Amino acid sequence: QVQLVESGGGLVQAGGSLRLSCAASGHSFSNYAMGWFRQAPGKERECVAAISRSSVNRYYADSVKGRFTISRDNAKNTVYLQMNNLKPEDTAVYYCAANLMTMLWRLSTTPYEYDYWGQGTQVTVSS
Repeated sequence: QVQLVESGGGLVQAGGSLRLSCAASGHSFSNYAMGWFRQAPGKERECVAAISRSSVNRYYADSVKGRFTISRDNAKNTVYLQMNNLKPEDTAVYYCAANLMTMLWRLSTTPYEYDYWGQGTQVTVSS
């Protein structure tokens, strides 16, 4: 079992920044590729960023490229999502997720491939 706890969400004005953190406990964090997903009301859950076990590969949705940065610290069992130049359309509940992965370089953007999920943290961007 892996427990994931997100933090760092909140209310911010357009153009502002937030840094989300996801602390993991349980089985070895370094065995998991990690992802950040978001879900807005009435919309499907989408992957905004993902990172491989070794951090060598990272994925960003087109809508957040150049604004969001995913990183991980395996020594601290934590994955981060730095969000800059936030827009009202970024408003959603943000979830981190862990995907048990054999390969150091592989990552996934598909929700059903992820094994564990956090409870989510609300991000609201006002115009």
